[in-house]
Amino acid sequence: MPSDASLKAWLALSLTRGLGGESACRLLKEFGSPEAVFAASTGSLKAIVKADVAAEIAKGITNDTLAPTLGWLQDGNNHVVTLADGDYPQALLNIPDPPLLLYVKGRLDLLNRSALAVVGSRSATPQGIHNAEAFARSLSEAGLCIVSGMAHGIDAAAHRGALQGQGSSIAIVGTGLDKVYPAANRDLAHALAAQGTLISEFPLGTPPLAANFPRRNRLISGMSIGCLVVEAGLQSGSLITARLASEQGRDVFAIPGSIHAPQSKGCHALIKQGAKLVEAAQDILEELGGQIVASAQEAKPLGENSGLLDHLGFDPVDIDTLVARCGLTMAELSAMLLTLELEGRISVLPGGQYQRIH
Repeated sequence: MPSDASLKAWLALSLTRGLGGESACRLLKEFGSPEAVFAASTGSLKAIVKADVAAEIAKGITNDTLAPTLGWLQDGNNHVVTLADGDYPQALLNIPDPPLLLYVKGRLDLLNRSALAVVGSRSATPQGIHNAEAFARSLSEAGLCIVSGMAHGIDAAAHRGALQGQGSSIAIVGTGLDKVYPAANRDLAHALAAQGTLISEFPLGTPPLAANFPRRNRLISGMSIGCLVVEAGLQSGSLITARLASEQGRDVFAIPGSIHAPQSKGCHALIKQGAKLVEAAQDILEELGGQIVASAQEAKPLGENSGLLDHLGFDPVDIDTLVARCGLTMAELSAMLLTLELEGRISVLPGGQYQRIH
């Protein structure tokens, strides 16, 4: 976290009325720091931003305005991470409009972990809820951090599943972090604060305004190396996240469903547009393998994976047979197989079989 004076300047810049992210970045590029922006003359500010915004900057932000945030930061689990901080998510630096700062509650170490967005319908089916939780748990056990928006339905299920694995979970919300929305997810929010991370770009006190949620979607996709849509109708906001992910150069995955189910039509549309159809978490792990090597190795030390080679033998074998041989869960086994594949110690054959490389 920056020094007190620097932090106050960053907060003041982010709270300046009428100052958008792109204009703020231009100011920082010109003057070098928030402190230098506030020290600049009104004339030099007008060369970069509109006159009314320059006047707001010259007026400054009072200590009374900053006091609620500074008080909130007295809790050691609460943080403000600015563009200049090493903890700032590096993936967000590659999107067109990265936030000047992020309000963070929970674990800072998750901010730069390999992550996958898992999103979907608020009005999810029981099967969709089950799929979201199961996929998220398996992917988290393989070392991926699961990012979602803490909404009803698929989002909440994805967080619950991910919290059961070592990759854990990040919720990016559309309110200030002093509010929980929806209120029914209060227990989930507390679990994320304790075991995962909650993030918002919106100041404390921000209510759940409708315009905030499409905006936060760019951060859900931007923090991730891929985006999985579990269930979505044709008008679902999850399709916005999937579109943003595609525009940001991220992989998009979708789980197919019944041709008669409204909640599957959005996923089917994405698949028609080029999203990768997935039936199991392993499909995603294989597709993203090279991008999550560090997380996968962190999840399962080399010594544990080496023991799996004895169960593999030297003939091709399918994963169900391996589960029976070694007694691991499917998720644990998938993570170990992925690591061995990335290390070049096994190969994946057609038909989903694995073979040890001599």
